[in-house]
Amino acid sequence: AAPKPAAPKPVAAAPKAEVKQEAPKPVAKPAQQAASYTVVSGDTLFKIAKSHDVDGGWQAVYSANRAVIGDNPNLILPGQHLALQGDAAKQEAPKPKAAKPEAPKPVAAPAAAKAPVAAKAPSASGFVAPVANDAMGTAYHQAGSAWSSGYHTGVDFPVASGTTVRAIGSGEVVSAGWGGAYGNQVVIRHADGKYSQYAHLSSLSVSAGQTVTPGQQLGLSGATGNAFGAHLHFEVRTGPDYGSDIDPVAYLRAHGVNI
Repeated sequence: AAPKPAAPKPVAAAPKAEVKQEAPKPVAKPAQQAASYTVVSGDTLFKIAKSHDVDGGWQAVYSANRAVIGDNPNLILPGQHLALQGDAAKQEAPKPKAAKPEAPKPVAAPAAAKAPVAAKAPSASGFVAPVANDAMGTAYHQAGSAWSSGYHTGVDFPVASGTTVRAIGSGEVVSAGWGGAYGNQVVIRHADGKYSQYAHLSSLSVSAGQTVTPGQQLGLSGATGNAFGAHLHFEVRTGPDYGSDIDPVAYLRAHGVNI
């Protein structure tokens, strides 16, 4: 008999090539605005808003930081921390690190108490110096980049915190409260139409609308607002607001105050 043909052997299927899928590449997120900014010498709100692409420009920066800056958008000082609008403003602020306890410092023996400085009698015109100790610090119109106007708009009296601050003459209190960079302040309108300002006070003793007399206590000196140490910042102006300053020392001397 004829031999039976051999059954065909099954052919193995060719192995399928594996296709590796690439992981999707991360899409770069657009850069966000800085959540806050610390003012440095020479800054202006316009410059800050432009360099950080703040929506709404400098007006938006001022609106968001009016409590820090105060009523005058041109008066920003180095060291102020400004919040910038934008997506970054919603980001969580970094959590502060726990401060390490410092070793207690030795307490110095109290110095002998100094005799209080006697207040000078009012001048013939009734005007007095704003503090009993009339030694002056930073002078009026001293140039410097720390001030947005380019110069010091008043005169500083370097007195200890808690020193009595007095009205230089009779008048009406037109402002008494927080003044932004000026801290706690009092502004008085005098009979000649001039205004006197007393800034960085630690506490106030008068309120707006009140009539005051020469030498009356307005409050106590301090270091509120943008102040580097306790002192009284004193201005004389032709109007109630910043930018109308005149020489405060010349004004006092013209009214018979010997400082």
